[in-house]
Amino acid sequence: MSGIRIIQRGLYFDELVEGATYVHSPGRTVTEADNVLFTTLTMNTQSLHLDAAWAASTEFGERLVNSMFTLSTMVGLSVAQLTQGTIVANLGFSEVRFPAPVRVGDTLYAETLIAGKRLSVSRPGQGIVEFAHTMRNQNGVVVAEARRSTLMLMSPASASGPATAPGPDPAPDRDPEEEP
Repeated sequence: MSGIRIIQRGLYFDELVEGATYVHSPGRTVTEADNVLFTTLTMNTQSLHLDAAWAASTEFGERLVNSMFTLSTMVGLSVAQLTQGTIVANLGFSEVRFPAPVRVGDTLYAETLIAGKRLSVSRPGQGIVEFAHTMRNQNGVVVAEARRSTLMLMSPASASGPATAPGPDPAPDRDPEEEP
C-alpha cells in the first residue's frame, strides 16, 4: 500500500482559468420523483409541476420540471469540478434564463465558463469569480443559463505569498458585494 491519500476538491481561485469552459460530467437524468419531491419540499404548489390532468390541458401537454430544480441541478453539476471545498460563499445570481422546458426523463448536461475573476479587496487570500453556467438537455437544447458570483479561496500556497491584483480594482476600499 502506498499511503498516498487523494482528496477530491474543487479548484482554488488561482487555478481557475478566465475564459476557459469547464464541461461537467456525468449528466443527470430527471425523474418524476425528483420533480415531485423538489416541488413539494419547496412548497411550490404550481399545478404545472404537480397536477398531471391540469398540465395536460396546457400548451405543453404534460407536467414540466420545476425550474428551480433545473437551476439547482445546473449549479450542482459544477460543484465537484469547480467549488467543492474551495468556495467561501455564493454572492448572487443574475441573468437567469430558462429558454426551453425540462421534462421528466430529460438528461441534463452542464458546462461553466469562467467569465471573470478578481482578487478580493477586503478578504486577503480570497477572490471573486463570475461563473457563466449553461445547461443543455440530451438533444443539445439549452434549457437554462445563469451567471453566478462567488467568493473563492486562493490555494494555501498563493494565499500565504504576496498577492498581486490582475489589474485595476474597481473598489479600492471595500466591495459590499463581498460580504457572505
